[in-house]
Amino acid sequence: MGLADDLGYSHSSANPLHRLVRWAAGTRPGGWAFSRVLRHLDDTVGRLSKGRQSAPGLLAGLAVLDVTTTGRKSGKPRTSHLIATPYAGTLALLGTNFGQAATPAWALNLEADPRAVVTYRNTSREVTARPATPAEAEEIFALAGEIYPGYLSYRQRIGQSRRIRAFVLEA
Repeated sequence: MGLADDLGYSHSSANPLHRLVRWAAGTRPGGWAFSRVLRHLDDTVGRLSKGRQSAPGLLAGLAVLDVTTTGRKSGKPRTSHLIATPYAGTLALLGTNFGQAATPAWALNLEADPRAVVTYRNTSREVTARPATPAEAEEIFALAGEIYPGYLSYRQRIGQSRRIRAFVLEA
C-alpha cells in the first residue's frame, strides 16, 4: 500500500464549476489572484470544517495536502497547502507557485531538509521528499496536467526563467 492509498488522497472528477475554476486558476490573472488569497481562504474553510474540507476541494474538486517542512532560515515548522499528484503509488509535488516568478518557499525548504510531515483529512505521515529525476518530472507534469491543466500553463509561463522543482514523497 502506497502513501496516496494510505492517506486516502485522490482528486474528484470535475463538474462544470470545478472545470471553470481550474481553467481560471491557470490563467495569468487567476494564478496571481489565487497565489495571494487561496492560502487564507483555505485556512478559513479548513478551520470551519475541522479539516474535512478545503477551498480547492470545494471550488475545483482538488484534494489539498498539508505539507509541513522545516524553515531553511528560521528552523521553525512551516505548513503549506499543496495540490499533490498521485504518482507510482506515492505522491509528487510540483513547485510551480501558480506560475509566479519566485520559487515557493516550501520547495526551497525541502531542498535544505527533505524531511516533512504530510497531512490529509487529519491523517499524518512522516515522509522524505527526494528530487524527481528528469524523466519522473516529465511523467509527474503529464499526470498533474490531466488533473489540473493549470500546471501546464504555469510551466509554459515560467519557461526558462526558473527551474520548477519536482519532488517524490517517500514514506
